Amino acid sequence: MERIPITKQGLDKIKAELIHLEGIERPRNIRAIEEARGHGDLSENAEYHAAKETQSFIEGKINELRAAIGRSEVLDIETGPTDRVVFGRTVLLYDVNTEEKVTYQLLGPYESDPEKGKISVTSPLGQALIGREAGEEVRVRTPGGIQEFEIVEIR
Repeated sequence: MERIPITKQGLDKIKAELIHLEGIERPRNIRAIEEARGHGDLSENAEYHAAKETQSFIEGKINELRAAIGRSEVLDIETGPTDRVVFGRTVLLYDVNTEEKVTYQLLGPYESDPEKGKISVTSPLGQALIGREAGEEVRVRTPGGIQEFEIVEIR
């Protein structure tokens, strides 16, 4: 089983979501199913079918989170080299194509949120940046075409 890198905060967030689903959402859904059953004929009961669909979603998400927790390997982002790009580092990039600067923190796939400047180390850009140093140029093939970046700063 392949280990997935994650920060302590990221793992805590996944665990909190699992506790919420198991302790609040699942019991709420069970009550909704019981209530819908009380309304009679299940074959034409839209509330019952909606509650059963929600149950399926909740159970799937619980299984997904349990698997994520089991595969996660917590890495300390405070340690490690600061002269090259590694997991947890924040990288200031100069986009050669748009002539803009962008900042990304390299995290695991469970913590990835590009809108908030967090990309996965398994993404094309993340893979291209790992091990690189400030001043290096990186070319990345993305669905939108080839992108070119210069690494300005690593923090």
